[in-house]
Amino acid sequence: MTDIDPTRCPLCGQRNRCAQADPAADGTSCWCFETAIDPVALQRIAPESVDRACLCPRCAQNLPPEDEPT
Repeated sequence: MTDIDPTRCPLCGQRNRCAQADPAADGTSCWCFETAIDPVALQRIAPESVDRACLCPRCAQNLPPEDEPT
């Protein structure tokens, strides 16, 4: 079984900015409470990561990855 980091997006591995996983947030509501999450993005999450790590804002909206600098 893989260790799941609740501060990282389970789809792209970038920081997810989840207030629920950040002890410094001290009960602050997470950005995702106010954002529509694309159902297709939710379907892409591996079963072992469901309810264990939040998506990042980009993956939650099912946006394409940013272009890599050349």
